[in-house]
Amino acid sequence: QVQLAESGGGLVQAGGSLRLSCAASSRAFNNYRVAWFRQAPGKERDFIATITSWGNTYYTDSVKGRFTISRDNAKNTVYLQMNSLKPEDTAVYYCAAKVTGSIYYTDDAYPYWGQGTQVTVSS
Repeated sequence: QVQLAESGGGLVQAGGSLRLSCAASSRAFNNYRVAWFRQAPGKERDFIATITSWGNTYYTDSVKGRFTISRDNAKNTVYLQMNSLKPEDTAVYYCAAKVTGSIYYTDDAYPYWGQGTQVTVSS
């Protein structure tokens, strides 16, 4: 089992950048696939990006070229670097983790979740 804690959210102007962090409690964190999801008010929680235990990454189309997911297994942390932020990126951002299974783009595939961090992008 792993506990996750997000940080790094905040208020930023359109075009700005933020880096979110997802810190994990497990020493075996390097074995987990980790994903970032986000949920805007009144909307479903949507997949953004994922990174496998060996470092392969996948992104939803709306963030390709702007967001980068990475991991530092020595620090048990996964990052989401967000550049060229837009008002439509405003949401609560969550990190999630799993060990097994090939499905990576649906939230019900992930048993472990952080509490979320708010990102607000002003126009």
